[in-house]
Amino acid sequence: MEKKVLSELTDQELLAEEKKMKSNAIISALLIGFMIGIILFSIWKNTIGLLTLIPLYFIFRMFKKPDNKEELEQILKERNLK
Repeated sequence: MEKKVLSELTDQELLAEEKKMKSNAIISALLIGFMIGIILFSIWKNTIGLLTLIPLYFIFRMFKKPDNKEELEQILKERNLK
C-alpha cells in the first residue's frame, strides 16, 4: 500500500492519522520505560554487557524514528479541525 501525502488526505483520514500517532507515541513511551527498567536492573545486578546494550540500541532507534507530527498539526489547523 502506498503512503499518501498528508495534504492529500480527507478530513476523516487526517483525524484517524492523528489518533494513530497519539497511540503510537504512548506505546513508544511504555516500551522505552520498560527498556530503561531492564537497563537499571542490569546495572543493579552489576552486569553491564549485552543486556544493557540491546535496550540502549532500541531506545536510540525509537527516538530517531521520523515523525510527521508537526506537518499533521499544521494541516489540521489549516482545515480548522483542531
